[in-house]
Amino acid sequence: MAMEDNTSSIPSKRATSLSDPLISHRCHFGRTVFTLCNYPSLLTNGILRLEKMEETPLEDFTAEEQWEHCVFKQLLDSYPGLLERLRNGSEEEILHVGELIGKGTSGARGDDTKSLKSAILDWISPKGAAIQPPLHRNSKIDCGFNHELTGSLLCPAGLDWHNSETRENLHSGEISVCGDQWPVFLYANHIYDTEDPWCSLLRSRLLTCAYKHVFTSPSSVDKDPKATRSRNACLHGMNCVTTASNAYIATQVRFALSSSSVLSQTDTSTDSETFYHSLLDLFEDPDELKEFSELLIWWNCQVFPTSSATKRPISVNSALSKIRIKHLAAKHAADSNVAIASS
Repeated sequence: MAMEDNTSSIPSKRATSLSDPLISHRCHFGRTVFTLCNYPSLLTNGILRLEKMEETPLEDFTAEEQWEHCVFKQLLDSYPGLLERLRNGSEEEILHVGELIGKGTSGARGDDTKSLKSAILDWISPKGAAIQPPLHRNSKIDCGFNHELTGSLLCPAGLDWHNSETRENLHSGEISVCGDQWPVFLYANHIYDTEDPWCSLLRSRLLTCAYKHVFTSPSSVDKDPKATRSRNACLHGMNCVTTASNAYIATQVRFALSSSSVLSQTDTSTDSETFYHSLLDLFEDPDELKEFSELLIWWNCQVFPTSSATKRPISVNSALSKIRIKHLAAKHAADSNVAIASS
């Protein structure tokens, strides 16, 4: 959604407040485009890269630099006038703007972390019973692999939590869990198919509850989806699920279940940054486009059922399906010819 150009009067550090648009609007940017980011560095590198691109095309930069520039461009597009202010500003002003944006994203992340910590205990509680032994809402020391329930949800897919040796090694830290070892709670009904790792991935009820809690409203978690939107989604004109927002919620839920007390870019105990990036890497992999497209359709049906982004599967043997198949076949043949010509 286009935003008003408020960058013409970027405030001084003394005038900065939580109501500043660079803070409030960037809350949403962190949730839906990119979080766990060093924004002063993102802006500084982006401006320098734009100067280099006057002589060097973006394709000649490293994959990481190209990806970072994509995030930088999305930030500029979401805030008209920001690029001009950055180009005309001093190095100190650029860093100051980055700090304001970082303040907005970290503040929103902290609010979500605090809100989800308690809510998730309600969602994972056995129906009609209390969690045993109890998990306290104001302390996380007993969470993570220290508790049977949270440990079973955080157990990496492919490992057997019910195996006493595995359970003990996870509890003691003998088995170190990296961020790219995805927990079983990401899967519907917490069931992982070793033969088809995509099957039910990122379709768990726990994730949809958390997504609605943050983006629509806490009250929408236990109700059928409505045509109306509220809270963060409505405030920012959001009517479809984004790849980054999906990864953001998964990261928040994973952290909420853990025993770690701080969610940040430097959080090494839960390796949250690696986890977040591993999901984004999957979503942006061209080879996974079919599976990911189906996943987004599923998510939009859960959260924004009336949105135009909620596309229904194409009917088999319909004229449209045959047109799509013919197009894909032609594209595949063209790609094959290019590969042969370049070999």
